[in-house]
Amino acid sequence: MTEADYHRVATTTDLHDGDVIEVQVGKTLLAIYKIDGGFYATEGVCTHAYARMAEGYVEGDVIECPYHGGAFDIRSGKAVAAPCTQDLKTFPVRIDGDAVLVGIAS
Repeated sequence: MTEADYHRVATTTDLHDGDVIEVQVGKTLLAIYKIDGGFYATEGVCTHAYARMAEGYVEGDVIECPYHGGAFDIRSGKAVAAPCTQDLKTFPVRIDGDAVLVGIAS
């Protein structure tokens, strides 16, 4: 990513380990995750069919799409189970105090 503007999307207390929430930043729909104490962000819609990732099922560091059971690695966005073959886009996350910030290309 070349230039990114960071946007506050949550606080560190908004999520517990294994949680996922949906946030909208401008026109970008995101899924924000807390896994093993770390925060991650992916695009909010499955690459296989229009399903909201925040409605999926988190197991370890994998999110399963709520529609067809395809799955993605939360940390990398990599598609890890059919029918999903196209990876989810990921976004950089940083913590500033209690704020969870996500970088979106400007």
